Amino acid sequence: MNNKKARVIAFYLPQYHPTPQNDKFWGKGFTEWTNVTKAKPLFRGHYQPKLPADLGFYDLRLPVIREQQAQMARDAGIEGFMYWHYWFGNGVMTLQDIFEDVLKSGKPDFPFCLGWANHEWSNKTWTKGKAFQKDTVIFDMKYPGEKDWIAHFNYCLPAFKDKRYITVDGKPLFYLWQAFRMPDLKEFIACWQKMAKENGLPGIHFVALWWSDSEFTKESFERYHDVGIEAINPAYLTYAEDRALGSKLRKKIRGLYNRVTLGNFGSIKKFDYKNIIPYLTKEIDKEDIVYPTILSGYDRTARSGVKATIYYNYTPELFSRHIKQIIDSVQDKPFEHRIVFLKSWNEWAEGNYVEPDQKYGHGYLDALRDNIIIK
Repeated sequence: MNNKKARVIAFYLPQYHPTPQNDKFWGKGFTEWTNVTKAKPLFRGHYQPKLPADLGFYDLRLPVIREQQAQMARDAGIEGFMYWHYWFGNGVMTLQDIFEDVLKSGKPDFPFCLGWANHEWSNKTWTKGKAFQKDTVIFDMKYPGEKDWIAHFNYCLPAFKDKRYITVDGKPLFYLWQAFRMPDLKEFIACWQKMAKENGLPGIHFVALWWSDSEFTKESFERYHDVGIEAINPAYLTYAEDRALGSKLRKKIRGLYNRVTLGNFGSIKKFDYKNIIPYLTKEIDKEDIVYPTILSGYDRTARSGVKATIYYNYTPELFSRHIKQIIDSVQDKPFEHRIVFLKSWNEWAEGNYVEPDQKYGHGYLDALRDNIIIK
């Protein structure tokens, strides 16, 4: 008998180690930790910097760290990690070393799947430093066509066949970040489905992030279904922020308050986490084709400084309330489709993590465990 209320899959950033590209564009030894440690509070009560506790400022090249992460996630009721996968076309990749080592070594023995983060990389990711005089593209996102689809599939195939790979109805789950940015999306999906069956798999379970500001309906999903996408993961953040602000007058007052408290240079958008979480689930989340999201905070101060979007007052108590709301929304589904994504396991530079930190310790992990595992 399954001892979990839902299949929670955590987004996992395979960074936190130097790479040639980061060395070139941001300085020797740059990792996510570089700016995480430099973040400053932007208003009274703003929790920054957000600093790790148990695992410290880890280097993901160390297998012992990955084992500890897996054990923490397992204890919290998380089914597995969704490793962000960066394929820019023509075999150009980055941050692949960590997942490749996980795949090759067989460790940690913890379920995983891949999420294709199909977007360009530019210096806009971080607030510009002295190294940049203008906007610079670090990795351009390209879609060369069928030969690239085949090469990409063959790269992923050993992962799809790994016993740890997360499946839905027997099919390996593959997540698309920006599905409709891809030319010939329907043909790409058909190609991969054909290759999957030729290689002894029942197919690929394609899941796409559902981008929308307001209208999330079963009918509007047809656009995804028509190209071969089987399930969607709705992004409600813009919708939630808009609802949390309320009336136009309230928005103007909030903008004026931010300018006064931050000075004329400030353009942050700040929201109380408790005002955001009521809007992070909708009735459509109860549909089998919809995989909702648990949002583990959000604060881009480390990346964007005074241009950040910040959800403040992200506490374990409020997080627990939010988790329960999301888990409850999927309880009437067959367990196989009772999938919930956790955004995220370790996006420290976006204040979007559940790993132990110096303020709340294991509070976020405890909240997950208490709401996911059946006692």
